[in-house]
Amino acid sequence: MAFSMARGEAGVETGAGTGRALGLLAAFRGELYRCLTARADALFELADAVLCAGAPVRVLAELSLAPGHQRGHGALYDALNCGEVQIARLRRALAGLPLPAWPDGRIRLGVDVSPWLRPEAATSAGRLFCHVYGRGKGGAQMIPGWPYSVVAALEPGRASWTAVLDAVRLRPDDDQTEVTAAQVRDVVTRLIEAGHWRDGDPAILVVFDAGYDVTRLAWLLAGLPVSVLGRLRSDRVMQLPAPPRRPGTTGRPRKHGGELALSDPATWPGPQVATSTMTSRYGMATAAARDRVHPRLTHRAAWLDHDGDLPVIEGTLIRLQVDHLPGDRDPKPVWLWFSRTSATPAEVDRCWQAFLRRFDLEHTFRLFKQVLGWTAPKIRTPDAADRWTWLIIACHAQLRLARRLAADIRLPWQRPCPPGRLTPARVRRDFRNIRAIAGSPAGAPKPGKPGPGRPPGSTNRRPAPRHDVGKTTKRDLTLKTRRERAG
Repeated sequence: MAFSMARGEAGVETGAGTGRALGLLAAFRGELYRCLTARADALFELADAVLCAGAPVRVLAELSLAPGHQRGHGALYDALNCGEVQIARLRRALAGLPLPAWPDGRIRLGVDVSPWLRPEAATSAGRLFCHVYGRGKGGAQMIPGWPYSVVAALEPGRASWTAVLDAVRLRPDDDQTEVTAAQVRDVVTRLIEAGHWRDGDPAILVVFDAGYDVTRLAWLLAGLPVSVLGRLRSDRVMQLPAPPRRPGTTGRPRKHGGELALSDPATWPGPQVATSTMTSRYGMATAAARDRVHPRLTHRAAWLDHDGDLPVIEGTLIRLQVDHLPGDRDPKPVWLWFSRTSATPAEVDRCWQAFLRRFDLEHTFRLFKQVLGWTAPKIRTPDAADRWTWLIIACHAQLRLARRLAADIRLPWQRPCPPGRLTPARVRRDFRNIRAIAGSPAGAPKPGKPGPGRPPGSTNRRPAPRHDVGKTTKRDLTLKTRRERAG
């Protein structure tokens, strides 16, 4: 009783809302335990150790000393290397959790890739060259690692919260666009099965950053109740719609109009839609939209295997210009491509505002790496890396469910946080108290002793194999090369 009263005075939500939040958290923890089919107790206690540790996770073995972990560090590594996680069941459990509520009822999903860098892990398979931004101009690097494609539901307003729904490790032989399209299709299917989207609801908006072939993604996701929005590079050249055919003309009709070079204002036609919105962070935000803009496709690279005529994938091109950015008084414009045509002014504003919310995924990645220790372990096998990744996602889901239960345990130099505005790191500080209320389905450890290991002084006669980095399959680049190889 005294503990409940103290937490109520600290600004924690009480009453029916607390009971419902605690019930959701306890139900998800039980479902998570049932998703662990091998080394279940050790894996579950490992997830609790990540949440109850008093400091950011730096070394994996130190989690064996955290509250809630009753086993030694050997059981911890054994759980990651030999445990089993039913990923399909865990994905359905995440899809069944409450999603962030937007005023218009539309679900907004953000997709991005975050790398787990392993530059010195020569014995780890499946590594790719991951693009990493460095400090200063031209400081980008390509470092070996495991890239993970993450899909998360975005929240309205400025926040550091997202609802992570899925993660897929990109393999050396994967086509990133095809894997991303299949991943988004599976996520949307699970959301529909969970009842988050029904017939008559607005289409789900999926937001991508630059680096994705957004027009091809729109083509691959056709048939789903989704709209695709993505950023374009400023050096892209797009095509305007073909002009109307003159009466009496013969021959094949034109597919494309004139060129629209994003870097050449002389090629820009007048916008069909123009909006201006005053923002508190960026000043005046001006958006200009041009309808039925599309790329010119060729029988190369991704479209090499396409049979028949290449499609014309039309959409709305949006140019967003703001007065200033934090720390930058001369910002460059942002070019967005929206998969729907004839966009209204309200849809244009909704698009660029949703794109700004996509950057909340960066806060989630920083929490994963700097606080929860996603990339801290020196794991050799990619399967163990996948288990650890899904444990981190499950930990983040528990933090999101515990938002309304956590008290604001702040450091002396931190400002108080209003109720409902706690960051994930502050919720984690109080999770050891929440865990005592929610309970743990993990069983007590059995007594045991470590194995003998390799005798001292003996040599390793089975060294681990070494693996190359990067793509391992050569692809035809042109239709001519493909025909010559086929004879």
